[in-house]
Amino acid sequence: MITIITHRLEKIINKPAEGKLIYRILLILSLGILLVAEGFFGFRLHELSEKQEQIKHDYSRVNNITYGLFSVQQWKDKVADIVHHQVSGLKLTRQQKKVLQGEVEQVLLALIDKAEALVNKPKKTISGKIQKFAIKNFVNSDSIRAQVPSFAHKIIAEIDNPKNKKQLGRMALGQFNEIAKEESQDTAFVANNAILKKFYHSYGVSSNQQLNQKLSSTLSNIKQQTYYYCFGMLSCVIVVLAFWWLLRKRTDLHTTLFIMSLLFAFIMLAVGLTASMIEVDARIRSLDFVLLGEHVVFNDQVLFFQSKSIMDVVRVLISQSAIDSVLVGVLILAFSILFPVIKLTSTGVHLLGGKRWAENGIVRYFAFQSGKWSMADVIVIAILMAYIGLNGLLENQLRALNINNDTLTILTTNNTALQPGYIIFICFVLYGLILSTILKSITPHEVH
Repeated sequence: MITIITHRLEKIINKPAEGKLIYRILLILSLGILLVAEGFFGFRLHELSEKQEQIKHDYSRVNNITYGLFSVQQWKDKVADIVHHQVSGLKLTRQQKKVLQGEVEQVLLALIDKAEALVNKPKKTISGKIQKFAIKNFVNSDSIRAQVPSFAHKIIAEIDNPKNKKQLGRMALGQFNEIAKEESQDTAFVANNAILKKFYHSYGVSSNQQLNQKLSSTLSNIKQQTYYYCFGMLSCVIVVLAFWWLLRKRTDLHTTLFIMSLLFAFIMLAVGLTASMIEVDARIRSLDFVLLGEHVVFNDQVLFFQSKSIMDVVRVLISQSAIDSVLVGVLILAFSILFPVIKLTSTGVHLLGGKRWAENGIVRYFAFQSGKWSMADVIVIAILMAYIGLNGLLENQLRALNINNDTLTILTTNNTALQPGYIIFICFVLYGLILSTILKSITPHEVH
């Protein structure tokens, strides 16, 4: 569609320079439609960038290592499940039953000996003497000892009964239930549970697993859409540059085309400053610990997460109490945000403001000489270097955490990545350089 429009425009603009107003109107309409498209793509990219950042913050909060791997409650639940499974699935081999029966017999014989010693102990009261006389004459301790193997066998049979094994499991879990009661009164645990319930309600789920699945699926869709809108914006700018190539001989349309081109640059700048540019995400992908022959598993435990745009960085620095942080924030604001805005505005004033404004020293300075003071390109390099440095540092640190043996397996992952906002900002810087070069070649005023 764009090829057809540009082909028809090329036929029109190669005619003799008549009807300049009509050509200018057609140019404005064509670029206006393209500008609306770029604005829509930019708005959606900014909107999705904020949504993605919020969802990832929610995900990192839900899966934070503090509430997972470092949570006593999480370990209690997992260990309790293992103990319950081990007890309920208890199976005794013939050899184990034989050994256990011998132990039970020893305990029963010890109890009989202790009871006999208590009976033989001298009694001072009449009732005590009567009880001692009755037991000695009517109870045969040797006969009881002879029945000990039979008693032990019956006890082992009762232990191996499924119903009794369940009861034994409940007894074994009694201590864990006490721990759960203590943990439920912990302020941090209660607060985290309240936050989780809010997340469940907000995302329409009922469990942590469902929440993670929904968040992961949503983030995957958002990531795909943001890149579509990012490339949509860049396509609009490429079409604008194609217009410059087609209209390179129509000097009467250059001013209109340049002003429209500035509007495209402003949209790119706004999106590049407000959309996320870099994302730092370090996590333990999987921890597998073998306990009592079973696996205790923790997945996607977030160690650290931050996602920032240039405006976010400026706000964070200026809000600090340290004067050096505030100073850095003001410098970034002035030289990387205000300077590009003033430079773009000055170029438009230089072309449209007539000779008086075009020759104004301030306008000329910002239009042609302020580029050396603008740090937009420096910010691009700084963010790239910060990404490379952080990525390498995290890779080394996380690699040191990787463990793989028979009882413990830890796998880490580094999801640090540059975001579409960075791509848009780079393209704005390059686009700005191209416009500066074009301005020098089309300005009707002398450039000193």
